[in-house]
Amino acid sequence: MKEPSQESTAAAMLADPRIRRWRWTAVAGVVAGVAVTLAAGWRLGLTVAVLVVVGDVVRRSRKSSTVAAWQKPSAAERRTEKQLKSLQRNGYVVLHARAVPRDDDGVSDGRIDHLVIGPSGVYAIDSEKWDKRLPVRTMSHLKLFHGPFNKKDRLDEARWEAQMASSILAERVGFEVPVQPSVAIYGPSIPWKVMRVRDVDVYAGNRARAYLRRRPKILTDGDVQRIFQAAEKALPPKYPD
Repeated sequence: MKEPSQESTAAAMLADPRIRRWRWTAVAGVVAGVAVTLAAGWRLGLTVAVLVVVGDVVRRSRKSSTVAAWQKPSAAERRTEKQLKSLQRNGYVVLHARAVPRDDDGVSDGRIDHLVIGPSGVYAIDSEKWDKRLPVRTMSHLKLFHGPFNKKDRLDEARWEAQMASSILAERVGFEVPVQPSVAIYGPSIPWKVMRVRDVDVYAGNRARAYLRRRPKILTDGDVQRIFQAAEKALPPKYPD
């Protein structure tokens, strides 16, 4: 198998939404620090830069899953898993909580909650529990909002994980393996059946099973098994035993 070049590895890392967010945090800290340094001296400037970075880390941690929460499936993941079990009789196989390797030497903190492989293709489903008190809306299939919160980063993250999985699986099975990213949302009412936003399918969590039904068959049973076996080896469990 062809080893990834340093250029391709670097490009994959820079495409990681998490790395882009940290890069902007660092830039914001430096800009704030320089501005205060010019006005009030380097000591205060350094303090402000550190406070900007720490404040952004705290803000993101409150909006994201904590490390402890990643040690076991969430309630939303379990609800989706229960729905997907019934698809096995229709030729679908599912891998839950799979890590997304960045390259052959390491694993990113990306995770696909449910990788579904079946006659109609391959799907990366992420299960999300959102505050039911806040409405969900879209703008021109390009923006997704939960109340006042723009979910662009979450959609970009889901799309990046699917793209990485697609590339990794294609290398191992020898043919193109498109992986469709999607987000199953529990909590708030979703005013549509399935909406594609920034190339990510978005729908109510209780429609996860229906989302996969009535789609045209594009993979043979042999294709499904080859992709499944490749995914078992290439995408390690996020929750190791």
